[in-house]
Amino acid sequence: MSGTAGTGRVDVVVVGGRVAGASTALLLARAGLSVALVERGRRGSDTLSTHALMRAGVLQLSRWGVLDGIAAAGTPAVRRTVFHHADGEDVAVTIRPRSGVDALYAPRRHLLDRLLVEAAEEAGARVLHGVTVTSLHRDATGRVTGVVGRTEGGARLDLAAGLTIGADGIRSRVAEQVGAATTWRGRTASAVLYRYVEDPGADAYEWTYGTGAAAGVIPTNDGASCLFVSTTPARMRRLRRRGVDRAVDDLLEAAGPEAVVRARDLRPVSAVRGWAGVPGFARRSYGPGWALVGDAGYFKDPITSHGITDALRDAELLATEVLAAHGGDVAQEVALARYEATRDRLSRQLFETTERVAAYDWDGPGIRSLLLRLSAAMGEEVEHLEQLAAVRPSA
Repeated sequence: MSGTAGTGRVDVVVVGGRVAGASTALLLARAGLSVALVERGRRGSDTLSTHALMRAGVLQLSRWGVLDGIAAAGTPAVRRTVFHHADGEDVAVTIRPRSGVDALYAPRRHLLDRLLVEAAEEAGARVLHGVTVTSLHRDATGRVTGVVGRTEGGARLDLAAGLTIGADGIRSRVAEQVGAATTWRGRTASAVLYRYVEDPGADAYEWTYGTGAAAGVIPTNDGASCLFVSTTPARMRRLRRRGVDRAVDDLLEAAGPEAVVRARDLRPVSAVRGWAGVPGFARRSYGPGWALVGDAGYFKDPITSHGITDALRDAELLATEVLAAHGGDVAQEVALARYEATRDRLSRQLFETTERVAAYDWDGPGIRSLLLRLSAAMGEEVEHLEQLAAVRPSA
């Protein structure tokens, strides 16, 4: 059955209603802009994820009033991070309080995404699930002026907008339609296998780095943890020929004895799922009437478990500049250029270091050095977000 799902005009239409898109819509709607959030998936659906939030991400969710819902849903507070290395050295780091954050969290995505979408709705955003954007509107100068889409039932959506934001993932339709150029391109990638396991009482992120492989245990909801193993795509393809369960066991062994021992008594509560690996990239993320956020504009390998934190950070960076332009402080394209420049400055070291980790050619001292570089880059990120809060408190 076809028909019209909706028409009209908004200040901003956001294409993609996962973490980056829902967060951007939330911040813009709270500031008083009219916002439509369009998502092709169904409300409350799950998605592939590493789950783990770093300090910057928890800081933002706390400021936005979303963290209480995550904790109330039973998401375990993570107060330690433990690193196991191939040469036998173990390093445990306690999460120290800073900016109101005294623990990390790794919520399931059906919980995190739902809470962000609900917060956006409460702020006044119009949320449309089950709608696929098929094309963009443009004016006579080529400026993007809105979107055209279809519901699962075939009804047409036609929205005009002062700004169209693509938050629709690494294969972004918006990025494709505007011809967004790739500005950075990675060369390495991780192939990952993961499953959920019974692990009640877990309170630490655990990372194990071995011989050309890594493993991790990430406590999440319902007394479960996400257990993952990763290596290069070529090695993963060879191992998977003997079956995914055998591949998991082989990679746990390669990661090191700590990984084998930690996983031994964890009863699986889901099937094994996989990610074949995609090299990281950054795209030109703004132009006349459009912008990109989240994986649509910048993606790096999941081995450093920073993707959700990236998405939350970039949503706030973008929303800050969109509001500056909407208030008349600066031209829209100047504001969007500042957004991209700040994102790139905060991302470059994270991206380059993640590239090195995803090569899987490090030894014990090498991976420790890379992890220290990651920590320094994450510290810079937190400092920037703390400054944003100081100059523009959340509504």
